[in-house]
Amino acid sequence: MAINCPTPHISAMMGDFAKTVLMPGDPLRAKFIAENFLENPRLVNNVRGIQGYTGTYKGVPISVMASGMGMPSIGIYSYELYSAYGVENIIRVGSAGGMQNHIKVRDIVIGMGACTNSNYASQYGLNGTFAPIASYKLMAECVNKAKKMGLSYHVGNLLSSDTFYSDDTSSDWAKMGVMAVEMEAAALYMNAARLGKNALAICTISDHLITGEATSSEERQSSFTEMMTLALETAISL
Repeated sequence: MAINCPTPHISAMMGDFAKTVLMPGDPLRAKFIAENFLENPRLVNNVRGIQGYTGTYKGVPISVMASGMGMPSIGIYSYELYSAYGVENIIRVGSAGGMQNHIKVRDIVIGMGACTNSNYASQYGLNGTFAPIASYKLMAECVNKAKKMGLSYHVGNLLSSDTFYSDDTSSDWAKMGVMAVEMEAAALYMNAARLGKNALAICTISDHLITGEATSSEERQSSFTEMMTLALETAISL
């Protein structure tokens, strides 16, 4: 569906967003990235408190805007950015719950694929199951940067869940090698696939489903700087 800007959820005008947008879930994390990493950031959207900024990082135009929580929310914002504002690349920078013993709190997980318990793909009318995957060029560049930065990172499958509090357990997904659970990547990957754009999810392990270790909401907002730097370094290499 073709849409024009401003959109129902974004008040920015054409040209206000860079070709690459970093997308945390939390609006305050978007504000933190803009104020601490971007040069000359300007607020281009604040509809419903979903803050979006555009500035430069090492001289390259970069935007950052929150997605809100869950696949319906990131589905709306990423679709509008891709289809109305000419955005080519969206890099999710979020938090996730670890599901494997070898993955530790504060490690970075790079989502090669995103399994999901969501029915998001049903809209496409496919006669089968769609496998949401990252854009290879974004993922390859991100892995290369993570190696150079000496980060503790893992590449593989994420689980994008429609529920945060659930009667279901993650043990069945974990035995299939899924690294961590979050709530947005699958919808982002599907929107990118449908619109011919690029997407990647980079998450920091904020808590662990096996050990019970967890970070605070304040730490998730402002202390996951290695992930933020990795995303920015990836973005300026595109």
